[in-house]
Amino acid sequence: MRIAHRELSHPSVAACQNPRSMLALQLAALVLAAAPQKLDLIIERGRVVDGSGSPWFRADLGIQGDRIVRMGDLRDVPAKLRLDARDRVVAPGFIDLLGQSELYLLVDPRAESKIRQGITTELTGELGSVAPVDDEILGGVMGWLKQHDVKITWRDLNGYWKVLRAARPAINVGTMVSTAQVRAAVIGRGTGEPTPEQRLRMQIEVQKAMRQGAFGVAASLEYPPASYQSTEELTLLARSAAKYGGFYATHLRSEADQVLDAVDEALTIGREAGVPVEIWHLKVRGTRNWGRMPEVLQRIAAARAQGQDVSANVYPYLAGANMLHADVPGWAQAGGDRQMLALLADHSQRARVEKEIVASWKDGTEPDRIVVLFALSPDAKRYEGKTLTEVAKERATSPAAALVDVVLMDSASTFALRFVASEFDLREALRQPWVSIGVDASADAPDGPLGPESTHPRAFGSMARLLGTYARDEKLFTLEEAVRKVTSGAARRLGLTDRGLLRPGMMADVVIFDPAKVKDLATYANPKRFPEGIETVLVNGQPVLVDGVRTEARPGRPLLHPVPEAAR
Repeated sequence: MRIAHRELSHPSVAACQNPRSMLALQLAALVLAAAPQKLDLIIERGRVVDGSGSPWFRADLGIQGDRIVRMGDLRDVPAKLRLDARDRVVAPGFIDLLGQSELYLLVDPRAESKIRQGITTELTGELGSVAPVDDEILGGVMGWLKQHDVKITWRDLNGYWKVLRAARPAINVGTMVSTAQVRAAVIGRGTGEPTPEQRLRMQIEVQKAMRQGAFGVAASLEYPPASYQSTEELTLLARSAAKYGGFYATHLRSEADQVLDAVDEALTIGREAGVPVEIWHLKVRGTRNWGRMPEVLQRIAAARAQGQDVSANVYPYLAGANMLHADVPGWAQAGGDRQMLALLADHSQRARVEKEIVASWKDGTEPDRIVVLFALSPDAKRYEGKTLTEVAKERATSPAAALVDVVLMDSASTFALRFVASEFDLREALRQPWVSIGVDASADAPDGPLGPESTHPRAFGSMARLLGTYARDEKLFTLEEAVRKVTSGAARRLGLTDRGLLRPGMMADVVIFDPAKVKDLATYANPKRFPEGIETVLVNGQPVLVDGVRTEARPGRPLLHPVPEAAR
């Protein structure tokens, strides 16, 4: 892509000789109105895929400040800077409907793994949200926070937004408020049912977060303490978000044997609370469940046909990633990580835990499909890249015992890859027009403070894989449809009216890529590889990537869900 500095002169306006002459003033005003405004930036000669799903068209984009102000033939319009996008696609910036970058952006605000795959906006808040915060909630991430010298100085969303603005991230960030976080802030991390007074306090916490810009409530129901929450409790909290125009997002209570029941629960919460529903990283997990995605999609499609607002997102990979201790039964995780570690160190309790872990591995292949991804302690770090079966063999013990050993030696800080899904089910989900992309990974980079930490290839390759593998190569859908999914489709879920489309008046989040070359290069063995073909990215009108070279600009900002007039 060529960058040209070219200044075109404005038509001159003759000075009015008689300032009292109304006619002269009117003529001068007319000439000034007709004079082309000097724009900050024009992207010219591009193939515009505008985010609507419509066929591409040739047009120039004119940008002033942080907005698109003109489109069409702008060859004669003056501009401070011009980008030549011939033979390239010009699209809206991509929206990641499930990021995990809330704390990572405070460590490395460059967000390079996001911008290099065209992501300009991220929604976060699945496993936990940045608010409300108390010391009990922080227990699970204290080791990572200490390693990166991150100090939690806030207690609510307003406090976090202040810290995020000071960090100057390269991307825009919006957040949900976690139902688990709200619960933990009010009653701790135990399994008990909240009292009526505690439920009221939880509702108040949700409403406070919504007033401070949260987009809705999020429940990650396979993990404690969210897994302790009843459908009734979740509906109550979702109803509080509904008052502020929010939505309910969920990691389903089960993605395996009970996946249909879990989908039904999400739909029930949406109906009874009166909120839209977003299902995060939709999948069917476990070899015995492979091929069931059409059943799941039919259940969701039936709800949509009845008028319910429900959609989903996926990451385009077959492996997931989460904490290694996710296999520890929920009762053993009650009370938080410290109590769990103490329980696992008790030999009598440990035997029960290991027995239940084995029982949860119903087809017996799970230890071969679980790979240690990242650990903090040196003792656990030596197992990175090894399957749980290999770790067990090296330690001369059973896979369940090896899992508990690693959890203990790494103080519950170990991440694991889990190869759980099938390509058939992934493709079936991707085909749906109401399915978008949630990367489900934090902003990362191969260098800097996060460089030594391994990750999932989805962190670097998801959007390029959508455009290259599934749109261009496998032709699951058109390029225009692929772009729509991650632009206007995702923006609709967030209720963003000024992003997701290329139109005059919209925010100037823009990605320019080569449709013939776009390709993900990240692999499980080498996950920190940037994709090919995504060349230039603008966030709020400022280039953060130009011809594959990252700039020093970090123009991202907090995205706050607007509070409806009736709720103020």
